[in-house]
Amino acid sequence: MLRFFPAPLLMILSASLAILNTAMVGSLIIVCGIIKLLLPKGLYPWVGKLTNFLMWCWSEMNRAIFRLVNNTEFVIEDNSQLSKKSWYLMICNHQSWADIVLLCMLFGSRIPMPKFFLKQQLLYVPFVGLACWALDMPFMRRYSRQYLLKHPEKRGKDLESTKRSCEKFKSNPTTVINFVEGTRFTQQKQQQSHSNYQRLLPPKALGIAYTLSALGEQFDQIIDVTLAYPGTTESLPPFKALLSGKLDKVVVKIDTIAINQDLRGDYLQDKQFKRHFKLWLDGTWQNKDHYLQSVLKD
Repeated sequence: MLRFFPAPLLMILSASLAILNTAMVGSLIIVCGIIKLLLPKGLYPWVGKLTNFLMWCWSEMNRAIFRLVNNTEFVIEDNSQLSKKSWYLMICNHQSWADIVLLCMLFGSRIPMPKFFLKQQLLYVPFVGLACWALDMPFMRRYSRQYLLKHPEKRGKDLESTKRSCEKFKSNPTTVINFVEGTRFTQQKQQQSHSNYQRLLPPKALGIAYTLSALGEQFDQIIDVTLAYPGTTESLPPFKALLSGKLDKVVVKIDTIAINQDLRGDYLQDKQFKRHFKLWLDGTWQNKDHYLQSVLKD
């Protein structure tokens, strides 16, 4: 433990180690991506297993860095029974960049390494696109409502492209993470969004409905995760606290939700399903908000 060092020094040290870890592992993943380009498609699953292992190594190195500078108390309410041989959709409230690090740390050895849906444009970003492609992260081509009004023949094509990009998940257990709020929570964003929740932003139903429509039959369960960082503030947000050795407590609640036919449908075209799905998601978010209020009492 290095907590006896001044916080600014700890922040520099832990940030440097995290950047070095990301650069080293990311470079290896990119090399795998280059090799993947030269191999026949039949060998892609083997490359996928290697890149997933590298991502797990990245997560475990982050765990070591985390423990080096923090003495964090974890309070975990786990109501789940998970397996690395299953397929999951994970939904979680989003408060900080620390969420991604902690989710990988908490679940990396319990479930398949997570994947994030990415915009199609990111595929062409140097280094990032190749690394994400090597990790088999699905790229989505989204069309705006205005574009679809001008090009109605494209309606439904975005969902079809998502389904095609996720075909690779049928043979290998996978976890897909969806931060349903779409962005990190702040008091300013809460006010701007006119949120009805005390500790959350309004959930964006389209993204999760879209995912369940594309892969609903593939997923075994939804993992509903609630993250809280008691003691952190606007001036000392969770990620800064993590890097500076001041993340004293993390509270995690893990629930699972069965995926039945009521959660799969055409969110864009079926108004009755859309109304039902929004009510279900709003109720899930209300329960999450009540839990956060009980944990994060001022």
